[in-house]
This record gives sequence, structure tokens and C-alpha cells, in this order.
Amino acid sequence: MVKKKVTVKNEAGLHARPSSVLVKTASKFDSDFYISMYGYKVNGKSILGVMTLAAESGAEMELIFDGPDEEEALKIISELFENKFQPN
Repeated sequence: MVKKKVTVKNEAGLHARPSSVLVKTASKFDSDFYISMYGYKVNGKSILGVMTLAAESGAEMELIFDGPDEEEALKIISELFENKFQPN
């Protein structure tokens, strides 16, 4: 299991488009993926789960991965947050 704290950097927060990019990217990995924020823990591969967080710009959350490709998943998903969910 690997964990990392990240901050939502895009101005509009984690609204529909970045949430769908996050879920679509996370779904490519075999590892389980959860997001912990404000005492809630949601499945990071569920669009509904991610949207219920209503994460605004500047919100801090913890990414949690557990599985065979957890290190790679953590790296790629962390980069999404760093790049404000913009394609490289």
C-alpha cells in the first residue's frame, strides 16, 4: 500500500471534467484506489464517489493505492493533480 497527500490545484476544483479524467486514468490500473478527504474515503475509480467529495481548489486529499501496480498508479495520478488535469 502506498499513500500520498496532494492538493487540488486547478481553479474550478475537482468538478465533472477533471473527475472523469481522474476516474478514467485510475481505471487503467489493477490496484485498488481510494481518496481520503475530510474524514471520508471514496473509491477513486467511481465517478460518483469522486464527485461527492466536491473538492474545491486548494483542497488537500490523500491518495491511497493498494495492488500490483500501485507505485506506477501513484506516480501517474499524482502527475494529474500537479498538471491541473491538463494533458501532458
